[in-house]
Amino acid sequence: MSKYQKIYDVVRQIPYGQVATYGQVAELAGLPRQARLVGYALFRSTDNILEIPWHRVVNAKGEVSMSPVREGMDYVQRSRLEAEGIEFRSDRLSLNRHRWQPDLTQFG
Repeated sequence: MSKYQKIYDVVRQIPYGQVATYGQVAELAGLPRQARLVGYALFRSTDNILEIPWHRVVNAKGEVSMSPVREGMDYVQRSRLEAEGIEFRSDRLSLNRHRWQPDLTQFG
């Protein structure tokens, strides 16, 4: 299984109304310290064909990572999170409140 596929498998498990950080996804995918790779994988998955809830992954500060390279998808990400009931305060969401707490026995 490719690294991207491992990342996508983890991200597909993030429940509606919850988020994970790039680093958290990397750890759960068995790719410790590869948060940047998670970002690269998700950058390629923003279309609906792969059916990956990429918008549920945020940075370690609880922010949507803004970049001109994303061509406005950062605003789409925030909009989708807000539609799921996630509230932002000063461009941050509360990781204590919204971070996904998976059953770690599911991950090898």
